[in-house]
Amino acid sequence: MQVTVPEKNRAVLGQLSDMDLRLLKVFKSVVDCGGMAAAELELNIGTSTVSRHVKDLETRLGLTLCRRGRAGFALTAEGQRVYDETQRLLAAVDGFRSGIDDIHHRMGGQLEVAVFDKTASNPEARIGAAIALFAGQAPEVSLNLHVASINAIERGVIDGRFHVGVIPAHRASKSLMYQDLFGETMLLYCGAGHPLFGRDHARLTWARLREHQFAGLGYHSPNMEVSHRERLPRKATGFDQEAIATLILSGRFLGFLPDHYAEGFQRAGRLQAIAPDRFRYACRFVGMARRSPQPSRATQVFQRCLVQAHGVASG
Repeated sequence: MQVTVPEKNRAVLGQLSDMDLRLLKVFKSVVDCGGMAAAELELNIGTSTVSRHVKDLETRLGLTLCRRGRAGFALTAEGQRVYDETQRLLAAVDGFRSGIDDIHHRMGGQLEVAVFDKTASNPEARIGAAIALFAGQAPEVSLNLHVASINAIERGVIDGRFHVGVIPAHRASKSLMYQDLFGETMLLYCGAGHPLFGRDHARLTWARLREHQFAGLGYHSPNMEVSHRERLPRKATGFDQEAIATLILSGRFLGFLPDHYAEGFQRAGRLQAIAPDRFRYACRFVGMARRSPQPSRATQVFQRCLVQAHGVASG
């Protein structure tokens, strides 16, 4: 008995061509920029051409990747899957290119580095100095710097989208290599208008703090570990430090922030640290890269630059 495969379920891609890679790169830029018009400047081609390329890709794949209209640009479920696979594919292509460069003992291509947010104002962070060292040693490498959440950086390094990540240490993966870099102090803050703002905090305890609502990060992190350990009632969730600061500034929530980042808000009278000698925790930032396959020469050089810039012993 012959089984007929429905048209929509047939594989339509076949062999992957250079044109397919170009179309996928255009599609990725459209998603990253949030729409056709926004991608025009990034790609240096007209909006109509961008739209045609996305349509050509949809025809090539036999899928509807996005909705565009008065409501704005939005990915379909299939489009999200294709976007995720495109990121992995382009990372693998770049890894192949870097591998060939390694064989020829040269460094070129692109290096994708991702860091957790609000590190630039940390006086212990010397990532800028590491970048300067790297630019001098690998002038042919294009450096792309991303800011993302801890879990997004971990996933990105593991799947190859990022070559190096810099995050607060909170758990270890056997598939990643880590290098201790610098520290950060987290203090507990309230905003103007909060019942604890401007009050005497000498008698406050963790138990008394549980009477108030907290804002915390919504993924595994030192912030979440402390919240769970002290049984703090998280009633609002943020996904980066900017979000946590905004929630605290509302005057409705308590929350932890890096002291260097909150300093300006505190000087302006918008935030207050609550008993900073007691309600605090310290975390360490680490650099990380994949163990396997062996990191490219450019990745290894950037790791060494991070170590050198922060004055720590290499491990």
